[in-house]
Amino acid sequence: MTASPPKPPPGPPAVPFTPQEALEFMQKMWNPFGVPIPGYPVPGAPAATPAAAMPFPNPAAMFATLDPAEVERKIGELRIVEAWLAMTLNVMQMSIKTMELQKSSLEALRSAQAAMQPRPKKP
Repeated sequence: MTASPPKPPPGPPAVPFTPQEALEFMQKMWNPFGVPIPGYPVPGAPAATPAAAMPFPNPAAMFATLDPAEVERKIGELRIVEAWLAMTLNVMQMSIKTMELQKSSLEALRSAQAAMQPRPKKP
């Protein structure tokens, strides 16, 4: 008679998921609709080729480039966009302040005009 393996204790497993389940989860996040990509299988489909066994549709998508000059160029482009957004934010804030001053001026003029109007006498 052979000894049966011990049963795991009830409750959550020691490891919440296997590495394969983690990779499948990540692939579903990268390709949630399961759109077929040439050379890569649909998530959950059996792998037909070694290239199709890769967990992500495009592993290079995680790292845009390894060329320092290209990275520096992209940093420069992003700094230009950042400067443009900061300038746009400053213009928007200045426009808001100008309109608030205009509103205050109009309210002051209306209250001054109302104070100068003669009040009708009570009979």
